[in-house]
Amino acid sequence: MANNNGATVIRHGISFGSALAIAISWSVNKSIFWAIIHGILSWLYVIYYALTR
Repeated sequence: MANNNGATVIRHGISFGSALAIAISWSVNKSIFWAIIHGILSWLYVIYYALTR
């Protein structure tokens, strides 16, 4: 039997990172375009925001 716990954690981590990046982006920029771009970049944008805030 294959254990997919690692894949599940990665999948949920990516979706949470995207949601967090979109929420931060929207609160800062109020732009759907930038929210989509930052959602694609997800954790990179979240880390960038945390470091430059």
